[in-house]
Amino acid sequence: MSTSVKSSAKNPSELKPVLEEHHHALQVCSRIREGLENDVELERIRAYMNWFQKNYLEPHFEIEEKYIFPKLGYNVRVKKALANHRRIRKLLSCGCADEKVLNLLEEELSAHIRFEERILFKEINNKKELAEIEKQHHTISFSGEDWEDQFWA
Repeated sequence: MSTSVKSSAKNPSELKPVLEEHHHALQVCSRIREGLENDVELERIRAYMNWFQKNYLEPHFEIEEKYIFPKLGYNVRVKKALANHRRIRKLLSCGCADEKVLNLLEEELSAHIRFEERILFKEINNKKELAEIEKQHHTISFSGEDWEDQFWA
């Protein structure tokens, strides 16, 4: 799987903080897959996902919904991105440690990131709008190593 960092060369440099956050989210998806493949207790993976949602994903979604999506208008692609956010939140809110739910969560999150980077963000080409997005966006500090139970290692 290619990472968002490699694909970011095609996106404007002003979106670099968002793309770096996407790279981290793709790492989390990889960790979910590794955990499932290695039969890690599902509760451990779910606990990591709850931490990730609270400390990283919700702030990231808020930035996109507040500063990026409005720049694109309320078109069909923005509606799809918002629907993706709702589905991901719903999967995270179930609170269950079900393998099917975790698989679906990983698939939804990684597909959503690819959609934003390959399709949605390509629509932002106004330099003034890009500069405003960059100004409003504060990179969310993320380190999976902050999580004490590194089940993927």
